[in-house]
Amino acid sequence: MGSIKPSSYFSNLSNPMLRLLSFYGVANLRNFLVGFFGNLFARISDLIPPFLLGVAIDSIILQNKPFSIPFLPNSSLPQYPIPQFWFVVFLIVSSFIISAILHWFRNWGWNSFSQNIQHAIRIDTYAHLQNLNMDFFDKKHKGELMSILSNDVNRLEIFLNDGFNSIFRLSIMVLGIAILLFFMNPPLAVVSLVTIPLIAFFTYNFTKSIQPKYATVRATVGKLHSRLKQNLNAIQLIKLYNTESYESNRVEKISLDYYHANWDSITTRIKFFPSLQVISGIGFTMTFIVGGFWVMSGDLPWIFSTRRLYAGEFVTFILLHQQLVWPMTQFGQVINMYQRARASTVRIFGLIDENNLIYEKSNASELTIDSGMITYQNVSFGYSEDKILSDISFTAGKGESLAIVGHSGSGKSTLLRLLLRLYDANEGSIQIDGTDIRDLSLKSLRNKIGYVGQDIFLFHGTVKENIQYGTFDATEEEIIQSSKAAESHDFIMNLPNGYDTIVGERGIKLSGGQRQRIAIARALLKDPPIFLFDEATSDVDTPTESLILNFIKTRHSEKTILAIAHRLSTIQDSTNILVLQNGIVTERGSHQDLLDQRGLYFELWHSRNT
Repeated sequence: MGSIKPSSYFSNLSNPMLRLLSFYGVANLRNFLVGFFGNLFARISDLIPPFLLGVAIDSIILQNKPFSIPFLPNSSLPQYPIPQFWFVVFLIVSSFIISAILHWFRNWGWNSFSQNIQHAIRIDTYAHLQNLNMDFFDKKHKGELMSILSNDVNRLEIFLNDGFNSIFRLSIMVLGIAILLFFMNPPLAVVSLVTIPLIAFFTYNFTKSIQPKYATVRATVGKLHSRLKQNLNAIQLIKLYNTESYESNRVEKISLDYYHANWDSITTRIKFFPSLQVISGIGFTMTFIVGGFWVMSGDLPWIFSTRRLYAGEFVTFILLHQQLVWPMTQFGQVINMYQRARASTVRIFGLIDENNLIYEKSNASELTIDSGMITYQNVSFGYSEDKILSDISFTAGKGESLAIVGHSGSGKSTLLRLLLRLYDANEGSIQIDGTDIRDLSLKSLRNKIGYVGQDIFLFHGTVKENIQYGTFDATEEEIIQSSKAAESHDFIMNLPNGYDTIVGERGIKLSGGQRQRIAIARALLKDPPIFLFDEATSDVDTPTESLILNFIKTRHSEKTILAIAHRLSTIQDSTNILVLQNGIVTERGSHQDLLDQRGLYFELWHSRNT
């Protein structure tokens, strides 16, 4: 579908709807043209039956005028009333059939146009979202992002299908009917259309008033979705701490904000539409009064016409005027729909324009591992002015394991995430085999690294699908081998359906230790040259942890391993150990060297005693 464009592509387009159509609309021009021309000719066909009805009344039934039909030569028309009557019936039926076919093309064109754009913009927005820095997700509520990807994109599709279709349909009907009315009777047409400037004035004021109100509605609904999503994810915590009433109050407060914002827009809207109907009704009444007196008196010189208005012509005029009044009242609905879509489009492009990206150079090279040497050189990092890591330097190569220890909040996890470029270092550089990771393609970098963190995420699916995730071409035998290495095969086989057991959302049906072992199996299946373990075995028992770590050390002796562990006993055999304190490396060395220094590591070792 659509391919995302950088913000500079749209730099000269301040109107979000124009921006949308200039890129996504052009890409679906064929569907647009089918819908547009289907709409155009369908509306022309819809105008034929009222016109023919007037001809039939005046020329056939009342026989006040000679029988004639515009664009058809008189020589080709029947000469007697009964054949003329059936000829008019034939034309009316034919116009209905042709109109039905054209309406099918109209619906196909508009629906495919809107569906294609909806799909493309959702995929593009999501693709852009995936490339954003993790710092963006740390600050943004997931529920609000879901609201944009779901509700706002869906609202856009509604406008592109119903609203956009209606804009052209109503415009064609108003213009076409106005032309036909002037063709039939210019003085009476002026009377019919005299209220249009007043309708335009009311519409302009409605647009100015409703636009900021819809922006507020979209903002508050995003906050509401965010709160609901957080609470559903934390439902167990809410129950454990008996905070149901507290959370209900919080949801009620945000829901009231949405209620008031939405009701404000509703009250503006419900005042506008009846006003349009009253104005349109005045135009219809004026047309009926003037036309009725005209038919009864024969002529009305006081409206600059001495010509006669026939009954059939008046019936046609009234029918056409009714078709004119209805579209004019519908313009308010279209503008209402447009303003809602515009508010959603602003939010969508606000997300697409988010520049908090991890940038990949255009000439980024592919990572090939030789010695597997990881080098942190004077690395500093912080989310704002406060630094989390300061001047970190170390190396770790193939066959080596580097352990990182320290109190919670000392920056251990952040240190590993910098290597994955989930964040970029503010100062210094991180290299693999002498190449700065910022010069590497993100895909090749992350393909060479296996990461298991403390916060394990499992998709709603089978155990097999979760182990195979990221290594989709793995065989069943390879999946089983990695599971055995992660000490997970036995418990998996005891599950109701073995590897085909559904784990539930976020793996809720499994224990914390089982989830960790599946995540380790997933990383082992990937078999990368570099492993990062961030307290990856904190939820498994000590004997199981020892079995897993011993396998990794023996089976993966040619790998580079960086590990954070709560149980210091599991990392005492590491090649090197770094001790972090407040984002600074305060100690380094082997297990025994650090014990001999009797510093923070010594304290941690004896306080944890395992």
